[in-house]
Amino acid sequence: MSLTELEKIQYIEKSLMARVPEHKLRPRLEPTRRAVELLGDPQKMYRVVHVTGTNGKTTTTRIIERILREFGLRTGRFTSPHLIDLNERIALDGESIPIDRMFDVFKDIEPILELVDQELLAEDDLRLTFFEVLAVLGFACFADAMIDVLVLEVGMGGEWDSTNVADGDVAVFTPIDLDHMDRLGNTITEIATTKSGIIKTGAAVLSSVQKPEALTVLQAKAAELGDSFDLYGKDFEITKFSEADAGITFSMKSLTGNYEDLFIPLHGEYQAFNAALAIATVEQFLGSAQNSVPLDVLRPALADVSSPGRLQTISRTPRVLLDAAHNPHGARSLAHSLEHSFSSPHAVGVISVLGDKDARGVLEALETVLSEVIITKSSSIRATEIDELYSLALEVFGSDRVQISEDLELALDLASSKASMVPGGTVVVTGSITLVGDVLKLKQQEAQRG
Repeated sequence: MSLTELEKIQYIEKSLMARVPEHKLRPRLEPTRRAVELLGDPQKMYRVVHVTGTNGKTTTTRIIERILREFGLRTGRFTSPHLIDLNERIALDGESIPIDRMFDVFKDIEPILELVDQELLAEDDLRLTFFEVLAVLGFACFADAMIDVLVLEVGMGGEWDSTNVADGDVAVFTPIDLDHMDRLGNTITEIATTKSGIIKTGAAVLSSVQKPEALTVLQAKAAELGDSFDLYGKDFEITKFSEADAGITFSMKSLTGNYEDLFIPLHGEYQAFNAALAIATVEQFLGSAQNSVPLDVLRPALADVSSPGRLQTISRTPRVLLDAAHNPHGARSLAHSLEHSFSSPHAVGVISVLGDKDARGVLEALETVLSEVIITKSSSIRATEIDELYSLALEVFGSDRVQISEDLELALDLASSKASMVPGGTVVVTGSITLVGDVLKLKQQEAQRG
């Protein structure tokens, strides 16, 4: 009897969840390299744009892919984590890979995964991890689909991230800040050094604005291995920016000239910086920065960009914003956007933070822009215990601005009720990608119930 789509995705998920979990990545590359070699190196069957950084990776990846697709290229997009469904991470021509196709490829590569597992166990090492298997599966799916180009977001770091078995024609760096310190290092220099590992011989390198210590690392690695190094503020930059309810309009000086009055249906000034980085990347990838992107390609591509869970409005009465800020750097960007993009509304936060994140740093970054806070708990087993996060929130916000609700639906109802009492009141769901995914699942279930 054939399996249903639900049974197929559950089969893949069960196999992945039985492995070392995603947040406990192993600092190793050889097992992934061994697996793809046995599969005939599928990651070498298409060109690659490799994207790393601390925040903005997923959105930048999505914008690059969308522009390349408008050129008529067959595209792959690999991002993580997913918000609702696992197959979101592996996208073909902008759409999540069909579950049937993903399952068929998984079954094809399963014997190779088992072989590598047995080799690792024989060496007294751990089996392939969740993310190692997912990366191998992604590379195999993209090869099976015969894509032209893969826009590839790292899982964590760069140098030993499983995606780094691929050699990027272009290495792209969004802003680098402190995050995943238990794995990547305790300083900006250490983290930048790990992330710089995606720079391969002859690659074009592009970077957002960086802190001086990160920039020093990237420039040195690009000089050693790369073909070129283009930096925001020096080689390309935003020259004009405005924002309205529908999204942002910006102009930029690019590597090849100027683009005027480009529109993208996203919110937050930082999204204009992400878009500028993406446009410059496409200029380097397609024409070694010799030719501009035609406006009849660029304008429709940008107008069609989406970035789920990044300042995403899911309701307007009251306004409910979802933002996957899960570290202090992301929370500071969210705070800036609430002040400058949404005119400092009376904002009620619904917050959960994972246990391995800087929860105090996230809360402190949001203290000036959230009038009230509802502390809740996401579905992740890694979520900070609600009483612990509540205690932190009391220290940061004070007892008169904090409430607690372990039930997410009740937390959302309470926040919506509070926001509705003030003109322009806004609910802000943030602190965890998992929490944002939980809210999107609730929204999806509501739509299905009609």
